[in-house]
Amino acid sequence: MTRHVKTALTLAFLVALLIFGLAWGWSAMTQPFPKSAPVKACYPTLLQAGDRVSAPKVTVSVFNASRRVGLADRTMSDFQDQGFGAGDVGNAPKKATVRYAQVWSGDRSRPDVRLVASRLGHHILIARKHIRAPGVVVVVGAQFQHLIPGRSSVKVTRTTTICSPPTG
Repeated sequence: MTRHVKTALTLAFLVALLIFGLAWGWSAMTQPFPKSAPVKACYPTLLQAGDRVSAPKVTVSVFNASRRVGLADRTMSDFQDQGFGAGDVGNAPKKATVRYAQVWSGDRSRPDVRLVASRLGHHILIARKHIRAPGVVVVVGAQFQHLIPGRSSVKVTRTTTICSPPTG
């Protein structure tokens, strides 16, 4: 094989490699970005008896059972200002009758429920109702004004799982 033939074959191979690289690069550049996994409002966190639960470990969802526009949003903002994680915000089911504030939970002894209830004042009712929402569900009514300082933490009395905001 002569030197001219070797040079021509090498150049042809390099041009083919260049064309392949350009096609692959163009294909990779014009594809849409991959979808990132949606961030959940909260993740299950196992707590042992003796642990303490504070606001940064608790996610709260707030629903408005009154005709006051923006009450749930303002209440959620207050919870976030006190360090709680944000869950859902919206209107309560139409049949909900709440004058001041209620925590809807099947278990009133849960530490996250007790912590949130301590921030809602003396007129709080912990009702055995359920609504599908992340974290502790708070339903506010027409007579609700604002959160109070409440307890800074609550001791866990038995092993339980709560819904904590994502970290990082």
